[in-house]
Amino acid sequence: MKKWNRWQDYVAIAAGLYAALSTIWTTQQGSSMVMMIGVGVLLIAAGVWNLMSPSTPVAEWVQMVLGALLFISPWLAGYTGHTGAAWTSWLAGAVALVAGVLAVQTSMREHTVGHDKGVPAH
Repeated sequence: MKKWNRWQDYVAIAAGLYAALSTIWTTQQGSSMVMMIGVGVLLIAAGVWNLMSPSTPVAEWVQMVLGALLFISPWLAGYTGHTGAAWTSWLAGAVALVAGVLAVQTSMREHTVGHDKGVPAH
């Protein structure tokens, strides 16, 4: 697969960017800002990593873990009462997680083909 070509990674970058920037227009409480900006920036970095090396399944797994972390962060950081921040975390996290799930199989296939000199596994 070509570099800078997979739409799922662009979706994950957009989800991370939205989560990080949404702290500007949503009401924040306690560590919600830290979680949303921190995980958002990490999602952006994971998406760029995935775009630069499309046959690296570990990068897709990192993206999925970060999406799941963003999804559960309202419960972890205790900001479920602030609906704007919580819903942003839930939606952006779910989008990043689903994008990673949709991309991981392709990435694993490309990784296998690249390491087995063109012979796909099974």
